[in-house]
Amino acid sequence: MANMKKEDRDFLFQLLETPSPTGFEMQGQQVWADWIKAYAPDVTCDAYGSTWATLPGKSERIVMLEAHADEIGYMIKHIDERGFIRLDRVGGSDAATARGRRLTLLGDKGEVSGIIGNTAIHLRRDEAGTEKAPRVHDLWVDVGASNAKEVAALGLRVGHAAVYQDGPLELAHKRLIGRALDNRIGGYIIAQVMKRIAKGKKKPPFTLICLNAVQEEIGGHGAMMAAYRLKPDVCVCLDVTHATDTPGLDPAKHGSVKLGAGPSLTHGTANHPIVVKRLLDSAAKTQTPIQHEASSRFTGTDTDKIFHSREGIPSALVSLPLRCMHSVVETAHLDDVQHTIELLTEFVLSLSEQDQFGQVLK
Repeated sequence: MANMKKEDRDFLFQLLETPSPTGFEMQGQQVWADWIKAYAPDVTCDAYGSTWATLPGKSERIVMLEAHADEIGYMIKHIDERGFIRLDRVGGSDAATARGRRLTLLGDKGEVSGIIGNTAIHLRRDEAGTEKAPRVHDLWVDVGASNAKEVAALGLRVGHAAVYQDGPLELAHKRLIGRALDNRIGGYIIAQVMKRIAKGKKKPPFTLICLNAVQEEIGGHGAMMAAYRLKPDVCVCLDVTHATDTPGLDPAKHGSVKLGAGPSLTHGTANHPIVVKRLLDSAAKTQTPIQHEASSRFTGTDTDKIFHSREGIPSALVSLPLRCMHSVVETAHLDDVQHTIELLTEFVLSLSEQDQFGQVLK
C-alpha cells in the first residue's frame, strides 16, 4: 500500500479480517489492544468491551478520539430438523445482497464456515418479472449438516453470531475494499494518531484517550457508557460517511462527498462550532482537503451519544468517505485515510492547556 509501512498494513488487514459483530466484539478488540499497547502505557476495557488507550499529556485535561469497533452481521434465529439455519440481522445487514455468500459462524467450538443458499435461477424463474429481494427470514444457511443434531455437534445454537467471510483487497489507484471498513478503519486511524504522538518529541498538552467503542451499529451504547465514565473535555468522533460519487445518487438528496477528496466535517446538531472551527484551522495548517456535510437533526453516529453526556462534551464528527457502505465491497481511498490521520494528529497537538470549548455570553 502507498505510504503505509508493512507493520501498519498488517495491523489494518488483521483488524478487517477479524470477526467483530455487534455484541461480540472482543476478538477484534484484543487485536486493537495488543497493537496499541506499544504506544500507550494504559489500555483497558469496560464491562461491555469498549476499549481505550491513554497517553498522559502535560495536563489532566482529556481530548478523546473515538471510533467504533463493531461490524454488521447476522445471528442464528432458528435451526430446523434438516439442519438448515435461519437468520436475524445484527445491525443494518442488507438481505438483498446476502444470497450466495460465504459466512463465518462464531460457535462454542470456534469458527464454522457456511453458505447462505441461493436457489438456482432456473428454479425461481420469474416469468412475470415480479421477483423481489429476499427478506432476512427468507435466507437459509447450509453448514454441511443433515439435521439439527449435526449442527449442534459443530458447536452452533440459536444466538450465535455470523459475519461474511469476505476480507480486504487492494484495488488500483489506492482503493481498499472489503467488509467492516465501517468502522474498523476508524479504529486503525485513531491508533495511528496515538502512535504518531507517542513517538513524537512533543508531549500533548491534553491527555489523549483513544476509544474504540462497541455497539455503534445498534445505537451507540458503548460510546455512551464510556463517555460517561471517561469524562473528556473535548471529543472528536471518527466514522465513515457515504461517498455520493457513484451512479444513481442525487447530491440534492444526499449531499456531495467524493472518494479521495479528503475527510468530511459535519456541521450542526452534535457538532460544537468551536471544535469544528479548530478542526478547520488544523486542516488549513496541514493543507488537508476538507469536505463538508450538514446535520439537521442527528449525525447517525456515536457523536449523538457522546455530546450530551453529563453536562455536555464539546464534540465534532470527522468522517471518512466510503462507497458501498454495509456491503462486502465497502470502498475507501488511502489518501483519505492518510489525510485523516494528519488532521487528527494536528488537532490533538494544537490544543493548549488554556483552551476552553464552551460557549460564552457577551
